[in-house]
Amino acid sequence: MKIRLDCIVCFMRQALKASRLSTSDKKIQEKVLRSVMEELLKLDWSSTPPELAHRVHSVVKQVTGVKDPYREVKRMSNDYALKLLPRLKKIIEESVDPLETAARLAIAGNVIDFAVYDDLQVEETMMKVLNQDFAINDYEAFREKTLESKNLLFFADNAGEIVFDKALIETMIEARSKPYDRITYVVKGRPILNDATLEDVEYVNLTSLSNISFETILSEENVDYDKSTGKISR
Repeated sequence: MKIRLDCIVCFMRQALKASRLSTSDKKIQEKVLRSVMEELLKLDWSSTPPELAHRVHSVVKQVTGVKDPYREVKRMSNDYALKLLPRLKKIIEESVDPLETAARLAIAGNVIDFAVYDDLQVEETMMKVLNQDFAINDYEAFREKTLESKNLLFFADNAGEIVFDKALIETMIEARSKPYDRITYVVKGRPILNDATLEDVEYVNLTSLSNISFETILSEENVDYDKSTGKISR
């Protein structure tokens, strides 16, 4: 995945939002934007978006002194999703096909912005995803792999969403009637935006799943996405 010109504009918006989450001082916010612009001008735009995002958010942290601008946003998202978890489990347990329902709810978790959605928007999104047809439906292949595979590799996305992931993984294990030999759950190795980190998986108790281990990508030491994921795939 290579950079498009639209990505550069998006990076500036991300930098502004992160600076506002970090401080109310407009002079520091302005310094963040100026510093990010300078950094972007120096960087190779043929790099991948994750690599440039790493540099952009490193600048934000250096200027503001705040390591994780989205920490409170992520905590709120996780708390909101954890509050929903009993309802998610009830919907899954009472459905005709619990595995498909859990997969659909995980998709809803990917769509929902827990930091800004109210209760009604969350409910509407869940019901829409539960009832609409998939544009591309690979469920039967997914079910087959769920039942026959010995190991599971799962890439996390955002805080809050990982609670929906947990419900899905638990349902996958129940559908198999036995645990996986190994579950590898992959998160970011450093705070960036509202992406899940090890702190988040511990907070929502993903560590309670049987035979689960955690790997990280895009750490402070390694910002090469291909190298990070290549290590995990091996």
